[in-house]
Formats: sequence, structure tokens, C-alpha cells
Amino acid sequence: MTTTKRVLLTGIKDSIPFVIVVGPFALLFGVVAAEAGLTVTQSFGFSVAVIAGAAQFAAVQLMAENAPTLVIIATALAVNLRMAMYSASLAPHFVGVSLWKRAAMSYLLVDQAYALSMTKFETEPDMNSSQRVVYFVGTMVINIPVWYGCTLLGALFGAQIPPEYALDFALPIAFLALIAPMLRTAAHLAATATSITLALLLAFIPYNLGLIIAAIGAMMVGAQVELMLERAKT
Repeated sequence: MTTTKRVLLTGIKDSIPFVIVVGPFALLFGVVAAEAGLTVTQSFGFSVAVIAGAAQFAAVQLMAENAPTLVIIATALAVNLRMAMYSASLAPHFVGVSLWKRAAMSYLLVDQAYALSMTKFETEPDMNSSQRVVYFVGTMVINIPVWYGCTLLGALFGAQIPPEYALDFALPIAFLALIAPMLRTAAHLAATATSITLALLLAFIPYNLGLIIAAIGAMMVGAQVELMLERAKT
């Protein structure tokens, strides 16, 4: 087996546990989108075009509340601000990779791909950039089709899924599984505590605008704590 094929299969294998979460998460989105008035085609197209579960849920909820378009867009962008941070931290691992490849890979940048890739790259620093690209892509070989397919199933048959199945468990479980292993530094902990506190305190603000404030505040606090720690070392 070639090294490239082995790395690809490793990425696929490492991503399999996330199917347990991605499937119900996508099903739930399909159900919620249908309940919000989106057609099956719109629900499916939304998942294909955006492929960002948390942002999609936030946007659909605001659509159902007839929120202004700018508020919907701003909220979705705020929820997805973490992708910019993901990109910045992954960039050094893909030095030398062509622009078109990195552009294509950006479509696959979701929480699962980031968490798995960063863990792999940090534990195996000898991987070259080509192997890292292959591993990164491998983490989404299964999860992308599952995301598409389960969104479609949710939109088509969501009304027939019994409430006791509680598909909404997937959202908090997914983010707990992704975030918990990353809380390794004081900066991470400070940002997390800030985001939770502000999100709860500002929950009364309409259209989920409190999330935007919480996200910005968390990034500012995390960055400041990191700077303070760096200065303390010098």
C-alpha cells in the first residue's frame, strides 16, 4: 500500500466516530429547515453551499422569525468566525501547497476536519505537506456524503421522525466532543469562559445578536491572555 493511500485511509478511519454525530445533526437540520418553510431543494442546497451546521441552524431560526437579511448574514458570519482562526492555525502546515488546492480544501474546513488534522499534525510533525493534504481530505470523505444525505432525508421525512428520538442531542454533543480536547491553555479557557458568560448574559438580545458580541469578546479575551503569557516568558 502506497504511503498516500495509507494516509488517506487513516484520515477516513479517524473520522468514522464523527458519523455518529454528523448524521443526526444533518437530519435535525433538514427537519428544522423544512419546518421553517424551506423546500427540500432549498434545504439540501443550503447544506451543500454552506456546509456549516451551527451557522445554518442560526440562519434558519432567524429566517423563521423574519429577521432582517443583514442580521441573518451577520449572525451566520459571527458563528463561523472560528473558521478564520482554524485557517490561520492550519496555514503553516500547508506551506508549499498550491493556491487552487488550498482553495478547494477550504470548502472542507469544518470542525471535525480541523480537530482531527491539528491533532494528527501535532503528534506526527514529520508528515510532509502532501501527506497532510491527503489526511485532511480523508477526514471528510465519509462525513461529507453523510451530511448531504442526512440533510436530504431530514427534509423529506423529518415530520415522520418520532420526537422521542431527540435528534437535537447531536448539536451540543458534537461541539463538546470537539472543544473539550482543545482546552489546553489558559487562553483557550479564558476565551471559553468569556463566550459562555456573555452568551448567557446577553441571551435577551433579539435575533441572537448576543452571540456576535460573545464571539468577539471571547476572541479579544483569548488574544489578550495569550499576549500576557508570551510577555511573561520574556
